Formats: sequence, C-alpha cells, structure tokens
Amino acid sequence: MKSWKLDIEERIYSPIAELQVEAWVTSEPVLYVNRKAGRRVELKPGERWGELWDCAWFHFQGEIPQEAKGQPVVLLIDMNGEVCLVDREGTPFQGLTNVNSEFERPLGLPGKRVVHITSCSAGGERIDMWGDAGCNDLFGYYRSGTLKEAVIAVCNEEMHQLYYDVEVLLELAEKLPETSSRRAQVLQALYDASLLTSDFTEEEMVKARSLLAEQLSKQNGDVSLTVSAVGHAHLDLAWLWPLRETIRKGARTFSTALRMMERYPDYIFGASQPQLYQWIKDNYPKLYKQIKDRIAEGRWEIQGAMWVEPDSNISGGEALVRQILYGQRFYQEEFGKTVDTLWVPDIFGYSAALPQILLKSGLKYMVTQKLSWNEHNDYPHHTFFWEGIDGSRILTHLPPEDTYNSPAAPRSLLRIEEEYLDKNVSDRALMLFGIGDGGGGPGEEHLERLKREQNLLGLPKVVQETSADFLKKLSEQQHRYQTWRGELYLEKHQGTLTSQARNKRYNRKMEKALRELEFAAVLAKHLCGLDYPGEELEGLWKETLLYQFHDILPGSSIKRVYDESITRYESMLEKAEQLINQCYTVLATAAGGEWAVFNSLPWERKEWIKVSGKWAHIQAPAMGVVRCQLNAAAGNIGASLMAEQNCLQNELLYVQFGDSGSIVSIRDKRENRELLLPGRNGNELILFQDEGGDAWDFRDDYRLRASNVLKPSRSRAYLDGPTAVMEQTYEFGSSALVQQIVLTEDSARLDFITRVDWHEKNKMLRAAFPLDVRCDYSSAEIQFGHIRRPVNRNTSWEAAKDEICAHQWIDLSEAGYGVALLNDCKYGFRASGSELEINLLRSSTYPDPEADQAMHEFVYSLLPHKGDAAAARVYRAGYELNVPLRMIQAEAGLKNTLITPCLGQGFSSFVLDHDQVMIEAVKQAEDDEGVIIRLYEAAGGKANTRLRISLPFRTVEAVNLVEEPVLEPQNVVDDEVLLTFEPFEMKTLKIQF
Repeated sequence: MKSWKLDIEERIYSPIAELQVEAWVTSEPVLYVNRKAGRRVELKPGERWGELWDCAWFHFQGEIPQEAKGQPVVLLIDMNGEVCLVDREGTPFQGLTNVNSEFERPLGLPGKRVVHITSCSAGGERIDMWGDAGCNDLFGYYRSGTLKEAVIAVCNEEMHQLYYDVEVLLELAEKLPETSSRRAQVLQALYDASLLTSDFTEEEMVKARSLLAEQLSKQNGDVSLTVSAVGHAHLDLAWLWPLRETIRKGARTFSTALRMMERYPDYIFGASQPQLYQWIKDNYPKLYKQIKDRIAEGRWEIQGAMWVEPDSNISGGEALVRQILYGQRFYQEEFGKTVDTLWVPDIFGYSAALPQILLKSGLKYMVTQKLSWNEHNDYPHHTFFWEGIDGSRILTHLPPEDTYNSPAAPRSLLRIEEEYLDKNVSDRALMLFGIGDGGGGPGEEHLERLKREQNLLGLPKVVQETSADFLKKLSEQQHRYQTWRGELYLEKHQGTLTSQARNKRYNRKMEKALRELEFAAVLAKHLCGLDYPGEELEGLWKETLLYQFHDILPGSSIKRVYDESITRYESMLEKAEQLINQCYTVLATAAGGEWAVFNSLPWERKEWIKVSGKWAHIQAPAMGVVRCQLNAAAGNIGASLMAEQNCLQNELLYVQFGDSGSIVSIRDKRENRELLLPGRNGNELILFQDEGGDAWDFRDDYRLRASNVLKPSRSRAYLDGPTAVMEQTYEFGSSALVQQIVLTEDSARLDFITRVDWHEKNKMLRAAFPLDVRCDYSSAEIQFGHIRRPVNRNTSWEAAKDEICAHQWIDLSEAGYGVALLNDCKYGFRASGSELEINLLRSSTYPDPEADQAMHEFVYSLLPHKGDAAAARVYRAGYELNVPLRMIQAEAGLKNTLITPCLGQGFSSFVLDHDQVMIEAVKQAEDDEGVIIRLYEAAGGKANTRLRISLPFRTVEAVNLVEEPVLEPQNVVDDEVLLTFEPFEMKTLKIQF
C-alpha cells in the first residue's frame, strides 16, 4: 500500500514549463521598492544564489502553455531557503519553504513549494511574481544556497484528493489493533482500490475514490473524547536565526495562513505574541489589515496575553506583569478584545509565582506542553489546576500529543486518546497542528487530513475551533480536576539558568533601572512638575520584554542574537540612566543642598557610599531623598576593621585565609559561630568540564568528571575607608579572574566583587560554600516571594532538581540561624545537604561557538543571620545589593524652574509599618495621571500594615495588574491606607493626587 501511495503522490503534479528566474542578492533584507538593489544573478535549477543569511528578491516569469487549458495550474518553487511571494504592491501573499528543511520527521515534512495559480487555466496566462527570500531553512540551517525547482505544473485534482483519501485510511488501519474488523475492512478497501488504478487514468481515479468513500463516510456513534484542533505556527522570535529574520518569518507564516483560509472554510488559525503582530503592522500594513479582518471574522484567534512568550524562571516579577499589561493593551487597542489565556507552549520551566500573576491580570487558563520533556519523572496530569505560592489556582492544559507541531494525522488523534492522562474525568483535549518553531504553520496536508477525520470511525472526534472555545468547555468539568501545588519544574535545560551571562546581567540591570526610573519620574512629576516620560518608558519596557523571550534570555540562540541584544542593552541602559539622573537632579536641587541621596526601597537604609573617591555614611529615608555632604572617610571607622594577609574582620565577622589563599574560616562574632563545615573551604571556585552539553543542558554527571579548584596566584589586603579588602587574582587556561572580598563597617555581609576575563570553552565555573547549617530545605527568592525546595536527594523528584533557580538570594536556615547567598545577576544554584553553590559562568559551544568569551562583572555575597530567611528579612538584603543608594549632585541652573520648595533634610514618599511588605513598583497609570503602587507580602505569612502617603491625595482604589478596578474597599484614615495581606499576596493600588 505504501508504494501505491507513493505512485499516486508522484502523479499529482506534472511540470509543463520552466520558469525564468532572476535574483538580486543582498546581505540584509531590502524593501520591495529597492528589490533590484543587490547583485543580479540569473538562475537555473542547481545553480547557487547565496550563502547563509543572504537575502534576495527573486523574480519568477513564465507563460502557461496552451496544453494546460481547462486544468488547474500551480507553480512548484524550491530555492533551498525561505521565500515570501508578494503581490504587485509588495505585500506578502504566500510563504514557501524548502522541502529539505530541518524538522522532526515523525511530525511530517515541513516544505511548502506549491503556489496555486488557477483552478481552470485559459492557457497563455503570464506568470510574473516577486518573492523576498532568505538563504536559510526554517531552523536557520544552510541548505546549499542553490535553486532546486521553479516550474509551471498541472495539478491532477482527482489524483490529489485520492492521495489524501489513501493516506488517511492507510495510517488509520496501521494504527488500529490487528484484530480490529475496522482495520481489516479498511485494508481490504485500499487493496481493492489499488487494483483499479493500473494506468492511473481519470476514470480509474474516480472509481478508486468512490470505493474508498464508503470507508471515509463511516462515523463514530456517541463519542467519549472530542479533540479540538487549532492551526498553529509557534514562532520563536529569535533562536537559530536573528531577530530580523523573524519579522520575515512572520510575514511568510501569516500570509500562508490567509491563503489556507481561502481554500478551507473550516480552518481556524491562532497565533500569539503581540510583538509579532506589532512587527507585521510596522512592516506589512496591508497584510496586517487582512489579518485584522480575519480576527474580526473569528477565524483567526489571537492567543497568549503576554507581549512575547517569555522565560518565566529568570524574568523578574514586575517584568512578567508588564508582559501581560502591554500584551493585553495591544490586543484591546488593535482588535477590540483581550484574551484570558497564558500561551507558553515552549518555555523552560514555570515559576510558582505565575498563578497569582495570571489570576490578578484577569486570566483564567494556561496552555503549555514543555513539561513532556521531563527526563526522570512524568507529571501526572494533562488537565489540572496549578496552585502557586500564594494559593492562587489556574486551570492548566497540556496537549496530550506532547507537541505544538502536530501533523493532524490519524496517529495524532490516536496518540491523544492513548496518552491523555485525565481522560477519566475529561472528555476534551487540545491539538495544535502545523509547522512551528521556525514558523510556516499548517499546509494543505494538515487541512486535507482534518477534512476526512472529523468524525471518522476508529478515531476520536475532531473539531476545528478556537482554543478559547475549547478552554471554556474544558472548564465546565473543573470540579473533577486535580491540583498540582508549587513550581512546575522542567527536568531539562538547567544550563539556561547560566548560559549567556552578559545578557542575564543586562536583564537584571534593566529591570532594576526601569523600577528606579518609574519611581524617580513619579517623584519628579508630583514634587517638581517634571513631565513623566511615559513614551520613553514604554519603549524601554517593550524592548526589555522582547529580550526576555524564551530563547534569548535563557541563552539558547546563535551568536548574532547576543551581539545585537548586548549592543541594544547598552544603549537602553544608558537611556534609562540618563532619564533617572534627569529626574533625580531636579529633585536633588529641590532638596536644597549640594548633594542628595535617593533611596527607592521602602525602608530606611544606613550605608556607606563612595563618590569621587570620598566616602559618606548615609541614613536615607524610605522611598525618598535626603541632603548629604561628602567627607573623606576618617575617624568614624571602628577599631575592629582589619585587613591583613591572612584575615579580614570588622565588629561582626572574622574571615581567615589559608596559606593557599582559600577561605578556611568565617566566624560570626555576634553568635560565636563558625559558618563553614569543619575541614572545608569557603568560596571554592571550581572549574568543571562542560563537554557534551550545549546552551540548554550540561551533563548530569558533571560532578563526577575531572574538575579544578582554582587557587589565587596573587593576594593583597588593604583598607579602603570603611571597607576591609582582600584582592585575589586567579589565572587559569586562557582566562583571568580578579576578586575583591570585601567586609564593610557595620555590615555582616561578605561581598565577592568579581571581574573575569573569560576565554574558556566547554567549561563551567561555580563558587561553593559548604555551610555548618543543618536543614531539610533551601529557600530561594522567586518573583513576588520565595519558594522552599528539599536539599535531600531521597526521591527521583528531588534528585532531578539539582540545578535550581533563585533571583536575588538563596538561603539555608536551621532553627534560629541561617546563611544567605546573595547576587546581583545570577540565577543558577545548587543546594545539596548543607552546601550552597552558585553557577557563575559556563561557555558551551552550541549554538553560539563563542558564548561569553568576554569580560564579566558580577557580585555575590554571603550573609549570616539570626532566625530563618523570613525572620532575618533576607529579601531586604537582596534588594539592597541590587538597588544601591544613588547620590546625585544638585544643579544650580535648575533652581528657578522648580515648582516645589526645598524638600528639607529628608523626605519619604511612601512609608510602610510592616517589615515584611515590599513595594515593588511605583509608576504612573497607563490611562490617566494616577499613580500605581504594587506591593506584596514577602515572608509567606499574613500581614497588616499601614501605607503612609506623604503627598496630599484625593482617592485610593484597588486595581488588578492590568490596572482595572476591582471590588476591594480601601480603608483610608487621614494619609494612611490600611492593608491586610495573605501569605505572598500581591496588591495594586491606584492613587489620584
């Protein structure tokens, strides 16, 4: 039967004439109006036109021969790359992809080479078409750069339809049990039909199809499972191709979807990521209008509330909020509707903070499938409620086929029925069909199969409908679904917590700079009348959110993506800092002194600051400003501060170094307690072999392989004002590391200020702290709270979580005492037994062969404390490391322009009376001049607090994360708002001044 199917396939298209092909080749894309700007080449099949990432405008010309009169005519085009045919105005019309593109073959063939010209040719029609091409396949690979095929062909429509009749029935029979009567009857019908097609004449095709029609018409009775099918084209905004190519991939994919809708009236297509729609709007306005029409019609579904499909482990909490805020606003403004689903089929793990973020943004559902990639343990559900750290629950569905690239074949439907883990309580499942990752979406093969499978005996019933309709129906049985509590940890891709460290550092710096800028801009507006930079902030936020895409921020893209993003990060950070300084300079002048210090955190801080070589000991009010003077550090320094060749100490800590330079003891003087395990060294810098991995993964047995504990080649101890410093230099391989180990007066925090000139490949650098702390769990900061994870390896679930994510801190605590490890830009950690380890750098060679071969700067810190992490308010220490006080000099020329008089010695804008409540964001509202304040409870317990607002205000109302009012009365007494928090609860207020 398979050979018969191939015989049919070979006869569908009959070439009747060659196309004349010209191409104008450029290194980067050019507009349609400039399509002849490149190097011109004339091409015949087999001739080369470009190298990897080259672009070209192709011109296809020809004439349909008279022999095609009355027949369907197509073009067959394959230029070993991707091409988007355009109309006479240059608007994308249809995307094509080379047949030999990289793809998971069991899911189908990704190539799209057929262009439908006419269903009934008159003969003699002229072909004159232009196409915008890239010399790369769906996944960015180079496929020879040669033209493979460019012909005019006749389509034998009866043969075409017979092919899909045979394909669907043959695969159905192959998947049914051998003892099935349905299988036997289908195979017999196929055999009988094959006997009718000895010459493959039109008459034979009609007879064969008529014979098979009986089997295709057999339907199910009452069904136990209905599969909802949604056309999809998961499109990575960058991965094995640069961002610029994604814009063109979007045009190819979306124009193809429009053509398929014209041919298949039941077809429902969906696409996520407002950023992608924005690119189409900016670059292809006519195509965008066509998409909007289909959205209004209801056949094109907008999916996913977030601006992009971001990494949810590394992205900060406020960034995840802004993903939804900007995503939903775009959909509302452009299409007059929003969505109620988080659509993240391909991200690398799921923070336990997400359920609350989703629910408080108005979302009801989450769709993903990446959990099927687990290596050691299988999650027990496909349909379930996911409960986050605060108790919020979101209905979650994982398509049981475990792919978003379904071929929509009989094997797809049968696998869904076989694998669906919740079919005992649910009669519905989702199938996402089409070519994804590199884009392209569904082709005619998917839709021809579905046309025959709708209610075909032997298969589950399948309907084409939107995911929104599916999820609404799924929720009708929600009382029957189980709950999974805590993070959804992916037992794969742990390397992405560290890969491309510079991008991760810039992401952290941008998130903190944007927080600072919004706070500074609100103060400057309401105290000094400065205009709020709303447009600039939106631009900076959206680009930051773009780079949080799940193949950019995790470090799993090609080199060009990081070369370009780092350049943009530098520019964005410079712009953010410029705007912060503008705001603070105006405020500093209003404060009335020469210098002012700004603290954007909601508690008073006492810290040392060094500016222009001088030190100042600052007491800065909560979320405010204070005047100060710069004085040379002198007699205020305590006598206990010491820096010698074998030790550092202040009044709180004593740090001893061994002969090799390693830390052999860290003693907490207050508690008379040693931090390190007996016989073990602290801050061991260990260089592990990282061969056999890639940007996503490192070997599970990396700790069993050869490793090297680094030893400093030079050390020097010195005092610098209120700090005692041990500076150590390490030289290894082709790299060098300089670390300043710093103790500061009045601080129990031991800082490791590190600069690395890194030129290693297939290596991983980690810092280890074996601590004399006995506990069963680590606590690690995630977005809007923290999560506890076992430090044991008793079960396979525990053992799989060897590399874990933390944001600003991770902590090991026993009853009454603990030690935290803080950082300013790292995310990969290991907590095993009583040892904490931070993953500092790793340099895999795929897909970027030069990953992180550069200069790196980062800080991590050790902080001993009484009580556990919550009692010690470790979250505050994490913020203080990441959000430094800012000292700004007043500018005399601004004095006459100020609206507000001198601010005096100190001013606090917002003050809380509970030390476990954090103010994460202060910003101007999106739709008016109100001020948004976002708070959360940080310890995991209930809290009652008063928020004092220092500026006169008119009203306070509760809003959700997308700034819509919620029914939550506010208790306001004079200038204070009384607030009650549940554990890890977020609250958002809108204040009108």
